[in-house]
This record gives sequence, structure tokens and C-alpha cells, in this order.
Amino acid sequence: MLEQVHDHIVSELGHSSRTDTIFVVTAVVFNLIVLAINSGVSIAAAEEGASATNDLILTVFITMTVLLNVIAVAALILGRRTRRMLLSGIVAMYHDNKVDKYYNTSLLSDYGVRYLLFAGVVVTLALTAIIVPLIIRFL
Repeated sequence: MLEQVHDHIVSELGHSSRTDTIFVVTAVVFNLIVLAINSGVSIAAAEEGASATNDLILTVFITMTVLLNVIAVAALILGRRTRRMLLSGIVAMYHDNKVDKYYNTSLLSDYGVRYLLFAGVVVTLALTAIIVPLIIRFL
């Protein structure tokens, strides 16, 4: 039974990692695409005689950028918490079976730092996708 619980926890860790990867990759790709689109729209909006349509498109993409990135960062926070709980269960299982010396518990904090770095990349790209087009548009 213990082996089945261990396998289940490891399987859940794998699912959690894949989900986190999907959110990070989606946010990064979306931010880069929006940066390109918004930059082009901003250039068009800054030209004389440009219609308000360009500003409306820019506003919609900025709103969607904020929304998608808030969702991605929330998912990363949830993934971080889930990973911490699952790994704590494994560490407890290893401790109970006196094999905990083979698992370095500093990995728990390392995973936390990794999630912060992922979130930092997502937020940095989101800010870039928002700020650069606004600079192009208004300066």
C-alpha cells in the first residue's frame, strides 16, 4: 500500500509540473505575441489622422494581457503550494520509513524559489508587453 501511495504522489507531482509548464509557456508566448501586435497597433495609433480603433484594440490587448498573466501567476502560486504539500508528504513517508537521509529537504525551498523565478519571468514579460506599446503610442 505504501508503494501505491508513493507512486500516486509522484504521479501528482508530474501532473502538477506539466500544468505549471503549460501556464508558463502560454503566458510567455502570449506576452511576446501581444508585444508585437501592440507595438504595431501603437505605431499606427500614433500617426496623424489615426482612428480610435487602434486605441481600442490596444486597450483590449492590454486588458487581456493583465487577465491572462494574473491567471498564470495564480496558477503558479497554486502549483507551488500543491508541490510543497505533496513533497512534504513524501518527506514524512521517507522519515517514517527511515530513508529520509536520501532526500535533501533543501529541495523544498529550491522549488519555491523556482516558482518565484517563473512568476518573475511571466510578470516581466507582461509589463514589457504593456509598457513598450504605451511608450510607442504616447511618446
